[in-house]
Amino acid sequence: MSALLRYQTALLARSQRWLPPVILYAVFLSVGVQGGQPILDSLAYAAAALLPVAGWLVRICVTNEPPAARGCSAAAAGPGRAHLASLLAAFLAAAGLGACAVLAVTAISDAASTDARTAVPRLAAGAAGLLAMLVSALLGTALGALANWPLLRSAGRAVPALLLGALLLLVTTGSPAHSVLVDLTTGSREGEVPVSLGALAGALAAAVAAVWAACALSSRRG
Repeated sequence: MSALLRYQTALLARSQRWLPPVILYAVFLSVGVQGGQPILDSLAYAAAALLPVAGWLVRICVTNEPPAARGCSAAAAGPGRAHLASLLAAFLAAAGLGACAVLAVTAISDAASTDARTAVPRLAAGAAGLLAMLVSALLGTALGALANWPLLRSAGRAVPALLLGALLLLVTTGSPAHSVLVDLTTGSREGEVPVSLGALAGALAAAVAAVWAACALSSRRG
């Protein structure tokens, strides 16, 4: 599996198809996050923007190989393992991008509540931001696994499903993404750093289930 993961990661890096989502994410952050804004609010914005980017990275990874190359990988290691490696490569890329965003946002934001009356510990806020980024990366990976090959083969269906799914995950009450964003914004108003372990557990369960379903289907379809 480690060799497959290195192969998929190198394939992603060399393809340069990661540039559009990364540049778009950087643009979102440059527009929505300004120096001196409340740190938890800024982290919530950055985490929300990461979710569709993670799904986009999944689409890149699962469609990077030509059919012949994908067939060779599947024959060598099994279609399920080959597909799992592509999903893991996308997740690691999204998680790394989120970690970089947390460092930047934590450095430039104001370590205070929304009303600027209560100090917010910068280190604890950064840890909460990392947790929120992990939730977004997990859910984006789960969404990408369900909204792309082998479940949806057509780009005309996959891309709208990806966008709609990301929107629903962010705004639907009870979604781990919605919960962690609400926790961050509420904590910003109250001057308290939230610990959203329940949201992380829900996102992890959703990611595992979605990845398992996608890998199982890829094993059947080859």
